[in-house]
Amino acid sequence: MKLVLGAVGRLKAGPERELATRYVDRAKASCRAIGLAGLDVRELDESRARRSEERKAEEGRGLLTLAPAGARIICLDERGAHTTSEAFASDMARTRDAGAPAYVMLIGGPDGLDPELRARAGLVLAFGAMTWPHQLVRVMAAEQIYRAITILSGHPYHRA
Repeated sequence: MKLVLGAVGRLKAGPERELATRYVDRAKASCRAIGLAGLDVRELDESRARRSEERKAEEGRGLLTLAPAGARIICLDERGAHTTSEAFASDMARTRDAGAPAYVMLIGGPDGLDPELRARAGLVLAFGAMTWPHQLVRVMAAEQIYRAITILSGHPYHRA
């Protein structure tokens, strides 16, 4: 199973990009040990549509192209469910063990996620009740992917 982290917008050079890259590189180096085919990070351009609804719809269609048929789609949204790192890792493992081709985490643009994309998601998660900048959400998503891999491999990184 391939892991995909897809986001609307591009991370500019700076500390957020460096930190996200650090976790992505760690995850990539650890994927094979637990039967994963790797991790792809995909960035999509923000829509230039005038209205928020049109921007969200256009970005949602773009994000959906990152998910192959049969993929488990996880959307990150402030209105999503709260979960633990262990439960997230278990969801990833169940998806892998079920033979899904991909586990796809998606981050919308500044206007949020298209309702159609949210409806297609198998899981909608929030990193707490507060609103986070997209750059930090990308870092936190990359870290949670890495943490899930370490939980599944029995690595001591996760000490809960």
